[in-house]
Amino acid sequence: MNISESASHSESVREFILLGFPCSREIQVILFMFFSIVYLLTLIGNGAIICAVCWDQHLHTPMYILLGNFAFLEIWYVNSTVPNTLINFLSESKAISFTGCFLQLYFFFSMGSTECFFLSAMSFDRYFAICRPLNYATIMTGRRCFNLVIACWVCGFLWYLVPVILISQLPFCGPNAIDHFVCDSGPLLTLSCVPAPMSKLTSYTLSALIILLSFLFILISYALVLLAVLRLPSASSRQKAFSTCGSHLAAVLLFYGTVMVMHVSPGSSHSTLLPKIMTLFYAMVTPLINPLIYSLRNKDMKKALWKVLEKFKISFKVFGSRRRRNVG
Repeated sequence: MNISESASHSESVREFILLGFPCSREIQVILFMFFSIVYLLTLIGNGAIICAVCWDQHLHTPMYILLGNFAFLEIWYVNSTVPNTLINFLSESKAISFTGCFLQLYFFFSMGSTECFFLSAMSFDRYFAICRPLNYATIMTGRRCFNLVIACWVCGFLWYLVPVILISQLPFCGPNAIDHFVCDSGPLLTLSCVPAPMSKLTSYTLSALIILLSFLFILISYALVLLAVLRLPSASSRQKAFSTCGSHLAAVLLFYGTVMVMHVSPGSSHSTLLPKIMTLFYAMVTPLINPLIYSLRNKDMKKALWKVLEKFKISFKVFGSRRRRNVG
């Protein structure tokens, strides 16, 4: 195929159809309401953590700075897919433009890659805090924490850039229906008019690398943390550390377990429903429960969240009294 033919094929598909969850209109409305509630709760939960970290001076430490950035990431992670999914529940066409589809693909995978880097950075921070407590302040300085945060964001957004560019350059001449609720690399590669072994290999390799290497790093970090916890003399200290590490590890296992099914295991064995369910878990469920996992077992975070709530109550009271004065 020459260059002119490839260009003409690329221009023949100007939009894609995201089939989402094919079902009756009534079920679509129910799903819209359910997804909307999950979306709002995710924004509120992660937004509360960001406010707590920003407003409480006691939380201006590496652990909470990483957690605040992680919460900020989760908000944009759900924003990369959920708003468009909600629109499609009520839309008849369920169409997304060619450019919009690849922008969603880029941001969705970039956010996922950034989450892998942040989870690794958070486990790295916990390792030094628990295993090297005397050296922690000198190792995890404010400058190093800042550099670590910047590295997570930059590496996350650069990691999947090449596969997105390669896939976007493929010719798409129809059909244009994607049996998913997001623009994913697998369905897009299937819709290409020509075989794309290099694009497929690059996409699979980079996905597998970031997932497996970061997961291995996290497991090693938490294994070392648990060994250090077992050597603690106080039973209450051990229980507290086990409780915190256990909840963090549960969040990690939920995220990586579903991501591995989608992007590391052989794709040929997937049914049409399994990718949607797995994507729902790591794109919507984990951002929803992460604020609970990372904050409810943390006394400092709970205190800061109560302060945030009190500030909002005071703001509402002030706003309400001003409004009554203006009306009067």
